[in-house]
Amino acid sequence: MIDRTHALPIVRQCQILELARSTAYYQATPVSPDQLALMRRIDELHLEHPFGEARMLSKMLKRAGHPVGRRRVSTMMKRMGIHALYRKPKTSTRHPADPVYPHQLRHLTITRSNHVWAADITYIPMQRGFVYLFAAIDWASRRVLSWRLSNTLTTDFCMDAVQKAINRYGTPAIFNTNPGCQFTSLDFTGLLKDHGIQISMDGQGCWRDNVFVERLWKSVKYEEVYLHAYGCVSDARKGLDTYFAFYNQRRPHTALDDKTPDEVYFDNLPALSQTA
Repeated sequence: MIDRTHALPIVRQCQILELARSTAYYQATPVSPDQLALMRRIDELHLEHPFGEARMLSKMLKRAGHPVGRRRVSTMMKRMGIHALYRKPKTSTRHPADPVYPHQLRHLTITRSNHVWAADITYIPMQRGFVYLFAAIDWASRRVLSWRLSNTLTTDFCMDAVQKAINRYGTPAIFNTNPGCQFTSLDFTGLLKDHGIQISMDGQGCWRDNVFVERLWKSVKYEEVYLHAYGCVSDARKGLDTYFAFYNQRRPHTALDDKTPDEVYFDNLPALSQTA
C-alpha cells in the first residue's frame, strides 16, 4: 500500500491509510540460527513432556546449559503455536461469531473408515526458519488423508487440505479438532457444515480427545523431521510426502494388529463408499 517512489511523503501516505509510521519503516529480520536451535529443542521437550509449561521448560533448558528465561520460552512457544497440555479452569474468551462445539467422541465406538476424521496443526523446524503442518487423519485406521504446509497460522491452508480429502475420499460423519481459532472460524466450520459433517471439538483441557493426531506428530518428528535438516520449504514438502507415503502404505501399527493404515482404511470402508 505504501509507495516509496510516490511524490507524496511517506508520513502523509501513512496518515491517509491510517497506518502507524513504524509499519512503513519496519524491516523484517530473519530468525537467528541460535534461536532456531532453541525453538527446536523446546519442541522436542514439548513432545517428551507435553504437560510442561514455560517455567518448567526454562528450568530444564538451564540444566542442559541453555540460560534462557521463562518469558523468552513463553514467547517462542506462542510463536510456534504450542502450549502446555493440562486441565485449565477457564479457556480464553472467543468472538461470539466463533462458537466452540461439544465433544462427540466420548463413549463412541469407532471401527469403520470415514466415521470420524481428526485434524490438528504442528510446528516443523528447518535450517532457516520453520513452517506449520496441518494434517487430517481417519480415526479408525490412523490413515493420513491429506496435509498442507504453511508459513503462517491461517485458516486457508487447513481448508485446502480438508477439501482435498473430501474430494478424494468422500465425507466423514464427524470431524474432530481442538478449539483453536483456525477450527472455530466461520470459514472452517462452514466448510464442514456445507458437506453435512457433524463438528466435534476437544473438551476443555482434554488433550486425550485428539490423542491419535498427537501420536502422529510424535512419529512424524522423531522418524522424519528431526532426522533431516530441511533446507527450505520444498525440501520439507518432499520429505514429508515421502514419509506419509511410508506411514500409510508400509509402516505397521501395533494398535492395528501390525497392519498398515492403508490396509485398515480400505478394508473397513462402508460398502456404499467402495462402490462410489
